[in-house]
Amino acid sequence: MSELDTAGSTRLTRLIARDFRNHADLELNPGARFVALVGENGAGKTNLLEAISLFVPGRGLRRAEFAAMARADGPGGFAVSLTLDRDGAEHRLGTGLEPPGPDGRSSRLCRIDGAPAPSPVSFSEFVRVVWLTPDLDGLFRGAAGDRRRFLDRLVLAVDAGHGARVSAMERALRSRNRLLEDRPDDGRWLDAVEREVAELGVAVALARRETAERLDRLIAETRDDAQPFPWASIRLEGDLDDLVAVWPAIEAEDRFRLALRNGRNRDRAAGRTLTGPQTTDLVVRHGPKDVPAGTASTGEQKALLIGLVLAHARLVRAMSGIAPMILLDEVAAHLDPRRRAGLFEALDALPGQVWMTGADPAAFAQAGDRTEVLRIGG
Repeated sequence: MSELDTAGSTRLTRLIARDFRNHADLELNPGARFVALVGENGAGKTNLLEAISLFVPGRGLRRAEFAAMARADGPGGFAVSLTLDRDGAEHRLGTGLEPPGPDGRSSRLCRIDGAPAPSPVSFSEFVRVVWLTPDLDGLFRGAAGDRRRFLDRLVLAVDAGHGARVSAMERALRSRNRLLEDRPDDGRWLDAVEREVAELGVAVALARRETAERLDRLIAETRDDAQPFPWASIRLEGDLDDLVAVWPAIEAEDRFRLALRNGRNRDRAAGRTLTGPQTTDLVVRHGPKDVPAGTASTGEQKALLIGLVLAHARLVRAMSGIAPMILLDEVAAHLDPRRRAGLFEALDALPGQVWMTGADPAAFAQAGDRTEVLRIGG
């Protein structure tokens, strides 16, 4: 891999976790680009991937509450720190939860090179992270909400402000639903909150559309039917997605706002807002077979998902200039030898550092000397 290929890559050279999950005081100092965490079930391998995932906006790969991450027998808070080598420059990032005070409250802390940072969004200047976990295996056959959350994570990796927009949109939708329930005749307040829903909803829909279109285009331009991970075609399906695909943002806002106004009685009867970005679905097809991803075999779906995540990693690098760290939880062990070898080859073609977990070190043998195996839990 040339110097140009590795530009923008970030390597984690030290990971410290204190009072995090089952780890009282753990320090790792990896030196390789492929890092395999091995150990028995319950040793805390996935916990360490989760610790790394906290350095992106959101709640990490488990989407857990921060208080739940504190060690059960600890003081009630935790701290995680990363030392990163970014193109030869070292940076230290830290995050954690303060132990609860006398009032029972605790706050999340973020630090960059020893100085306080306003939020995890600030970490995006130094590191990007993508991941694949076993709970995503049923993504294509599951509920649309699962695919929507997956889509928002794809967007968040290239647009660090997306999470705040989604959260604001969800709050505005809850406000509208409460107004429809408690004060359905208060047109002035409903007009105001629907204006906010329309502005935020269109912004969310446009961000999703840009990422989905860029990813679909990248996959189409680089697809290779000979690869062990089939290429996917993706598109968004939803009433607001159709609006932003046709109309400029201002016109889309006006039309969405009118749809909200006309749907008040229907939405009040349903107890929720039935139109908008909260109904978007990510539609994925198995490219070589041209069939819906959910109708493919279980093995084909897993391979398709791996291919999609690897393509997303390439998109993150192209859009942000930062090669993301890739976290793979119990992925290699469940692949046949051909696809396992193909996975390591595909990962080797990406400049970012890769962290993997598995119970058996033999699962990483095909990666050869590219991989540093670290035993967790004894």
